Amino acid sequence: MKTNHIAISIEIKAPIQKVWDALANWEKQGEWMLQTKVWVTSEITQGVGTQISAVTGIGQFGILDTMEVTNWLPPHTCDVVHTGKIIKGTGRFHLRELTPTTTAFDWSEEVQAPTLLFIAIWPALYSGVRISLARFARTLR
Repeated sequence: MKTNHIAISIEIKAPIQKVWDALANWEKQGEWMLQTKVWVTSEITQGVGTQISAVTGIGQFGILDTMEVTNWLPPHTCDVVHTGKIIKGTGRFHLRELTPTTTAFDWSEEVQAPTLLFIAIWPALYSGVRISLARFARTLR
């Protein structure tokens, strides 16, 4: 299985701690992630070892994505490993303070999938994440 990289960066007009606090509120992510419901499945809700599930889809058709936090460095970096049957790989949220009121949000994923499959899903994946991140930025204004 080949690992494929995807990354998007956006600028958010909000202080880094406010951005981090909103990102780390896992169950609220469904409010800005396109067609996604997110919930915590572990006893801990923040930090290394936190387990999260998300279903992305329309109606009754969706894909379950299970994750575990592997690196937690507030208010800058959160890494996860995707542990599901379909979605495998790693993901990263990385925040950089540009000014006291502006934060860069770098999102990236290393998706394990056959190259042709990744090429086929890349446009929808990229567009969906780009729209979701723009929605997230708007919630913080």
